Amino acid sequence: MNKSITNPKKSALDPIILNKLLEKYSEESSIKKWDMGASSSSDISVQVQQGNAKQLKGSQRNSMTLRVWNKNNQVGITSTSDLTSEGIKKAMKGAIEASLFGNEKDSPEFSSLAKSELEEINPEISNSHTIDQLLSILKKAEKELIDTHKSIDSVPYNGLNESYMERIYINSEGANRHMKLSQSSIYLYAKAEEQNKKPRSAGGIRINSNLEELDIDSCISETSDKLISHLDYKSIETNKYLVCFTPEAFLQLISAFSSMFNARSIIDGLSLMKEDSLGNQISVPNLNISDEGLHPKNVGAFSFDGEGTPTQNIQLVTNGILTQLLHSEATARKFGVRPTGHAGLGAKVSVSPDWLVVSKSESEMDKDESLSIKNTIKEYILIDELSAIHSGVKASQGSFSLPFDGWIVNDGKKTSIEAATVAGDILKVLSSILKIEDEQIVTHQGISPHVWVENMSITGEA
Repeated sequence: MNKSITNPKKSALDPIILNKLLEKYSEESSIKKWDMGASSSSDISVQVQQGNAKQLKGSQRNSMTLRVWNKNNQVGITSTSDLTSEGIKKAMKGAIEASLFGNEKDSPEFSSLAKSELEEINPEISNSHTIDQLLSILKKAEKELIDTHKSIDSVPYNGLNESYMERIYINSEGANRHMKLSQSSIYLYAKAEEQNKKPRSAGGIRINSNLEELDIDSCISETSDKLISHLDYKSIETNKYLVCFTPEAFLQLISAFSSMFNARSIIDGLSLMKEDSLGNQISVPNLNISDEGLHPKNVGAFSFDGEGTPTQNIQLVTNGILTQLLHSEATARKFGVRPTGHAGLGAKVSVSPDWLVVSKSESEMDKDESLSIKNTIKEYILIDELSAIHSGVKASQGSFSLPFDGWIVNDGKKTSIEAATVAGDILKVLSSILKIEDEQIVTHQGISPHVWVENMSITGEA
């Protein structure tokens, strides 16, 4: 029961040993070009139910992806969780065999930035805790949350986690990347029910680099306040409404359509954008969207990606214009630009955003300067959280239809919406933004202000 993360101060991956093994086996196999990305994670997590332990888990995971280039410049790729000498030897053999089936005409290369200087990130590695300690903290949080209101009867979904992660990238040309970090998170999702009413629920998440600084109290308060606000609910009519997205909800929506900024998705025909879309106006002129993996509030930031490219902050949308894309080495080569540090190493190199930041351009005006979340507006919908993202979004078409949690606000009074769905087209949404609030709010998934959008289709459900 007293299991803790194995000494987080000590590296689970040794780049010197791994490099020597790969040099040895590649030389024995007459392979002159290779690269390897590896990761290791150790974590413990607990869940509770009515003051008792529900689930206790401890795990350690290792993974490695190895690429080799044969004499014909064909690439073979293999992955393994066995990072012993024998495991790496087998991986090398498997990659060499796989290279015989590689495409000579479309071969990936090393990132041109794999040996360039990295942005200095020195995250403090937290001291490890035992499962008993995590269990005690979560039990206390569960009780405090239930005690905040008489109608809150349980916290059916919850979790407290402490993780330690390492990442390595090395290649035959001398690239050598190594970084480690720690992370703690808490998730509370509570349920409440009043007489003759349907059960209601709400949740909150907090993430930090160490357990001591994890803001559990604010997670309890947020969950309780949201849940209490949902107890008094009503159905709404199907109609078009003025909608205000909370920072969390707007980031969810943008993330669901991040293929717009993804060069890999564009090349594969899975994006709304085309190869010649750069420079196009895709939203109102006062919207800026950037991907800032190096932002100090991003506690999960690594300084390099799966190909060893330094992580970079990229301005994707500037004054409503699509200005840059997220690239791997291969997509950057096709577009004639430099890789951006957003690649994941695998059988097919993927591209994905790190930490989206939405902001308001100082040089442009809102469509409606009178709107403000602090002012009294006759009627609008406040959307707090979107659901069913995977099934309700057609990213390549731009359409979405998503259930949401939120409130209808009349003359300043918030009333929870029993059940409803918001639907639309992402490009129409971006062009229908009336106002972007000044205050940027940090969430667990990025940074955004409140964003107001006109004439959104809301379907009420009885």
